[in-house]
Amino acid sequence: MTTNHNITGIPLRDGANVPRLGQGTWYIGDRPSHKSEEIRALQLGVELGMNLIDTAEMYGDGKSELLVGEAIQGIRDRVFVVSKVYPHHAGLNHIVQSCDNSLRRLQTDRLDLYLLHWRGSVPFSETIEGMEKLVEAGKILRWGVSNLDTSDMKELTRLSKGTHCVTNQVLYHLGSRGIEYDLLPWQQEHGMPVMAYCPLAQAGSLRKGLIGHPTVKEIAEQHQVNPFQLLLAWCIRSGQVIAIPKASSEAHVIQNAEAARIQLTEEDLSRLDAAFPKPTRKTPLDIV
Repeated sequence: MTTNHNITGIPLRDGANVPRLGQGTWYIGDRPSHKSEEIRALQLGVELGMNLIDTAEMYGDGKSELLVGEAIQGIRDRVFVVSKVYPHHAGLNHIVQSCDNSLRRLQTDRLDLYLLHWRGSVPFSETIEGMEKLVEAGKILRWGVSNLDTSDMKELTRLSKGTHCVTNQVLYHLGSRGIEYDLLPWQQEHGMPVMAYCPLAQAGSLRKGLIGHPTVKEIAEQHQVNPFQLLLAWCIRSGQVIAIPKASSEAHVIQNAEAARIQLTEEDLSRLDAAFPKPTRKTPLDIV
């Protein structure tokens, strides 16, 4: 029916390969009338090579996980399933129950990756212990974090088994490049890919003038793609970032997958740098 867009290719530190382009599911599952379309979109994404699906217990209070669970029935072994635990559930008293609830909603016996959604009051050491117990029980295959800045990552990885963390999922798009100053280089140095959420800046709403910027439009036209596809190609340009755009329709899924084929030139990148400069100093981590 469709062709695989050769999207796989970023290794995690344990040797697992994940696609440069996955599928985000924030706000997916919230509208029952869109359920069938959203399920078809996720399944098409898997067909096109975007077999990493990211969700969280927070998304729609479990509605996203329920929808993903339906979408992966019959194709579970082809899908790399990621979910996230609330910070207040990330202690030893709650993490197992949270994981079990996610597994039940997702109709699966294991998560390929389980992330701490953001830093809360639970000590990292306790979260690490909980994650490691879930790995030992076979309920998760590996774990990571989300929305942590460089100082947090250094603190985490200094702890016992903290280096078992395989990724940090953060906000990253052309209009929000703060992580390039120190977090992205630090993670690359430590063999820990960044997973980029909102790589399209929530359809441009997170950065005024991004989608309509003359340079973005001109380069997109030169490549015969739309600005959103250009933003996605830019985000995954290094081969060391995993982008997880949301797409709730089949047309958007196809557009996202095609972005993996776009080859940006040095001139393209220089022009985009001029329009949206790299950071020259440390800035607070951008979070949505």
